[in-house]
Amino acid sequence: MGFADQRFNVNLSILFTELPLLERPAAAAAAGFTAVELWWPWVDSPTPEQSELDALKKAIEDAGVQLTGLNFYAGQLPGPDRGALSIPGEESERFRANLDVAIAFAQSLGCTTFNALYGNRVDGVDPAEQDALALENLVLAARAVGRVGGTVLIEALNQPESPKCPIVSAPKAIETVDKVNEATGLGNAKFLMDLYHLSMNGEDLPSVIEQYAAKTGHVQIADNPGRGAPGTGSLPLEELLDQLKKAGYDGWVGLEYKAGDRPSAEAFDWLPREARAAR
Repeated sequence: MGFADQRFNVNLSILFTELPLLERPAAAAAAGFTAVELWWPWVDSPTPEQSELDALKKAIEDAGVQLTGLNFYAGQLPGPDRGALSIPGEESERFRANLDVAIAFAQSLGCTTFNALYGNRVDGVDPAEQDALALENLVLAARAVGRVGGTVLIEALNQPESPKCPIVSAPKAIETVDKVNEATGLGNAKFLMDLYHLSMNGEDLPSVIEQYAAKTGHVQIADNPGRGAPGTGSLPLEELLDQLKKAGYDGWVGLEYKAGDRPSAEAFDWLPREARAAR
């Protein structure tokens, strides 16, 4: 067991960001990786020009890497936003407009896994109203993704860094997953278990894994403190990933950490090159 037994992908929205978007897939390939994931790259537009979508598709294909995960439109990310689907008005409409665009783009690259970020509480809006809107939009997303045999992920963020987001614990994310699956009957909503966020919340990570591995559709990692590469903090990430594997999780592990003050290509020394290609 250990890191060498995992299937890793690189999140190109947090790593290799010193490069233009279209150069990042090739940089990940040059570092030895064969799979990547992305936040929605067009933070100002849920429906970018087809030429922009085609250019990114070509960059991914030319690099020879597989897209394994994509966020739906989530507003300014990184930035002040934490998602759009629970925000009444224009942001909710943007999320809905993005569904078919994101699904078509991802499916053209063989990707059927989508992260639907919940969004922040809005001052002056009843939280119950936001939660009802969120469930409505998550149901729309799950049904749309279901048509391509896909999965919708619901992620727990962390309270210190996302104080206005209501999904800041594993139990709360699981509660939302269950509500979506109950509403659709599809069973294609899953938990995105980000070990960094959960550790920032002070959650018992072995217990979270034990309870929720079966409902987990994707895992992301960064060390804590600092959100750096494994080994830069104090989280026992190798042991935690081993526990996940023993619990039956055999999906991707997204590298969603910061390279720090070095080039991203130098931020993978914890992982032998032969262990970076997907198996």
